[in-house]
Amino acid sequence: MTAQAWPEHLVTLDEWDAMPEDKTLELVDGVLHVVPAAVPMHQKAQSRLDNWLDEQLPQSLVSYQDVDVVIDSSDRPTVRKPDIVVVTAEAADRNPKRFDAADVVLAVEIVSPGSERIDRVTKPTQYAKAGIAHYWLVELGDPISLTAFELVDGVYKHVEDGVGRIRLTRPASLEFDLDALVRRR
Repeated sequence: MTAQAWPEHLVTLDEWDAMPEDKTLELVDGVLHVVPAAVPMHQKAQSRLDNWLDEQLPQSLVSYQDVDVVIDSSDRPTVRKPDIVVVTAEAADRNPKRFDAADVVLAVEIVSPGSERIDRVTKPTQYAKAGIAHYWLVELGDPISLTAFELVDGVYKHVEDGVGRIRLTRPASLEFDLDALVRRR
């Protein structure tokens, strides 16, 4: 990839779409934000959780890692890249370049050093405003934990959480061993 000049104006969705697909950026209110590369433990947890979702989700739902999701398509657009999203099979079948928030059933963020405030405050607020029905926050501390939220009257309400072996009922019946998220095998 060749270096490109950083735009000195608010970026439109058309300009965003014209950028290379492997960009490590998010677009927030029309301003480009660099997304730091995830540390290895975060990458392992993300990959493993996505695989577990693939194995357990009903055929009507599909999971993806690091895909663009349009949160706001106004003249100051916001495009986020959740660690994992679950979308409807219908949306997946369209094979879009990016998903609209309306396509997303679940957004998952795995908290990393430096992303704590964004993952715990900023992104859930944006996802709720965009109408994403479910939000999970995975903390890779000791112990590893998962907190599940569901959108109720435009605000995320805590519905389930746990450590170790966890069973979830939303957005589907799922079971995970959170302690195994970062194990080598």
